[in-house]
Amino acid sequence: MLRSATFAALRKAKPVAGFKGAMLQASRGMASSDTTTIELGPRAFEGYNIEVPSSQVTMSKEDLMTIYRQMQTVRRLEMAADSSYKHKLIRGFCHLCTGQEAVPVGVESALTKEDAVITAYRCHGFTHERGASAFGILGELMGRKEGVSKGKGGSMHMYAPNFYGGNGIVGAQVPLGTGIAFAQKYRGEQACTVTLYGDGAANQGQVFESYNMAKLWDLPVLFVCENNKYGMGTAAGRAAANTDYYTRGQYIPGIRVNGMDVLAVRRAIEYARQYAISGQGPLVLEMNTYRYGGHSMSDPGTTYRTREEIQHMRSTSDPITGFKHRLVDSGVASEDELKAIDKEAKRLIDAELAKAKAVPEPNANELWDDIYVRGTEVPYLRGRVPEETHYY
Repeated sequence: MLRSATFAALRKAKPVAGFKGAMLQASRGMASSDTTTIELGPRAFEGYNIEVPSSQVTMSKEDLMTIYRQMQTVRRLEMAADSSYKHKLIRGFCHLCTGQEAVPVGVESALTKEDAVITAYRCHGFTHERGASAFGILGELMGRKEGVSKGKGGSMHMYAPNFYGGNGIVGAQVPLGTGIAFAQKYRGEQACTVTLYGDGAANQGQVFESYNMAKLWDLPVLFVCENNKYGMGTAAGRAAANTDYYTRGQYIPGIRVNGMDVLAVRRAIEYARQYAISGQGPLVLEMNTYRYGGHSMSDPGTTYRTREEIQHMRSTSDPITGFKHRLVDSGVASEDELKAIDKEAKRLIDAELAKAKAVPEPNANELWDDIYVRGTEVPYLRGRVPEETHYY
């Protein structure tokens, strides 16, 4: 009874007041003669116990073109990974974010380098946006010694400055991200942590434990659910009693975001970051997005959804195509300028892939390195059989 009454009260609670007005004033202050104001439309955001961000985004042409370039680069990076996997240059698990590029690019464009990001195994886009090169990412995918994890991590275990992976255990990154945010608050840093997970992980108990701890201590953490509609091969509605993931924080306000619109993602994260670092605590954000491929490279992605559904999403909601039309229609860029960026992204990724292919795999004697910080190793580590025991 007490819990039911509490939830009822939460749904009737008034949205946080004053915060939206302060953010709107800040965004208006950025406008100048070399900036463009873009209207996102009424479907960009939905709020739960909080006012939603302004639907107007004001940015310079340079920043808008950078966002377009980054999305094209991430798309080309994933296309190169797809091709390399099919040519057996990449083995094992490999989860691509083709179709979801607006999320990593939009998130990163709203953060500072002092902010932290942690995500699950669909991590290539985030790794690149946090500063890793396409060469390092492709090299890691192919198990080459100059990969971002020295060829030992593969698709799911990539890292960059203030990027904590790439995590292979479903939902396990959520409490880790909560801990990173705790450290930020403990140190008095003006920074937040973006902790991402998928709709398939949203039912994990550790997610709700993290919500509780984050709100109890008002930690500067943004819980971001990338809802691409399918957890592996199971539609969200078949696995979750409540698919409004942005409301699941109960005592934590939430925002649903059009995750196929890179500017909506940027605006939401910008707004949420300011909320979190101002001492008001965590937010839950749901990014409505869609992956074109299967859950992983071993999944054709067409046994639990139709090819017509995928084609419909490609033709009506593609994040890159939609952003391209927006730039042209608003007079920010011409078709020729954007085509030049498309070609540049392809040339870059082709060159990085060729360079990564030429790098050898790590030596077998490096297998035992990087398990412990040098000087802190245990006396020995066991292998599969006694003869494989390694002594430091």
